[in-house]
Amino acid sequence: MAGKVLVTGGAGYIGSHACKALAAAGFLPVTYDNLCTGWREAVKFGPFEEGDLMDRARLDQVFATHKPVAVMHFAALSQVGEAMREPGKYWRGNVCASLNLIEATVAAGVRDFVFSSTCATYGDQDGVVLDEDSAQAPLNSYGASKRAIEDMLRDFGDAHGLRSVIFRYFNVAGADPDSEVGEFHQPETHLIPLILDAIDGKRDALTIHGTDYPTPDGTCIRDYVHVMDLVDAHVLGLTWLRSEGKLPQGGTEVFCLGTGNGFSVREVLDQSRHVTNRAVPMVEGPRRGGDAVKLVSGSEKAGRVLGWQPHRSNLQTMISDAWRWHQTGHYAG
Repeated sequence: MAGKVLVTGGAGYIGSHACKALAAAGFLPVTYDNLCTGWREAVKFGPFEEGDLMDRARLDQVFATHKPVAVMHFAALSQVGEAMREPGKYWRGNVCASLNLIEATVAAGVRDFVFSSTCATYGDQDGVVLDEDSAQAPLNSYGASKRAIEDMLRDFGDAHGLRSVIFRYFNVAGADPDSEVGEFHQPETHLIPLILDAIDGKRDALTIHGTDYPTPDGTCIRDYVHVMDLVDAHVLGLTWLRSEGKLPQGGTEVFCLGTGNGFSVREVLDQSRHVTNRAVPMVEGPRRGGDAVKLVSGSEKAGRVLGWQPHRSNLQTMISDAWRWHQTGHYAG
């Protein structure tokens, strides 16, 4: 075994898939989660430690018990609308909690840290293929809090020799092809599960917010990455981080993860109809304030340095895997 990895948010959507990928790579994932948005049933690939990142004593206890070789940090508040309304909640829940985690990591003598950040740190850079050197200008406390954590990791690297890999990405989609874990949020805000809920009759219809954008079909374009491609990148980043001589003591490396192209809302709808062979109930609505026309990210550096390729990040695979999970049933909580 390659050692234990403490996975914060390991009971959530991305974190649970990361635990599966870590286990397949020979690590033992230890999930640390307060279950505010995660699911106990999603913890299937290693031990579960319930706890909050604001509880330093609990964190110290878990580090002492499991002695992880690294930390993979997914736990975060991530709803943009909520972040606009309640910035204090995001600065406390993301920044203060992450500071607690990073300090506990360093105190435990752990020096390898993988952070799941976001392309929301870039703000609204419409029509640009973002990369690691694009200017960061977050528009809300969600993106700003993630950028602050990135800065924190650099400072702790300089002061304490903490080595970190940071991943930035846009939308995550799909599910474990084996349907052991999948996407289930309450409430749900992501496009593909919303479409599948509409197909299944669990909601009346999907609303398309704006059909007059300057795109080929008039709807917004967004970058999507299959969740298994995404967590594979995190495992590759961890392996690279722990490889002798790849990153100096205290170093930080940033990688963007995306297809560089993106898909429009109508393309996602059309592919959902094709995969499920069912009609998608939908209505057309006005534009939402603040929606960009096209937001996409490249991944040249991740491919060159880590050998990462988003093989599953096409609409057919992402929606097929999501639909298989959707039909399997959801977590009971």
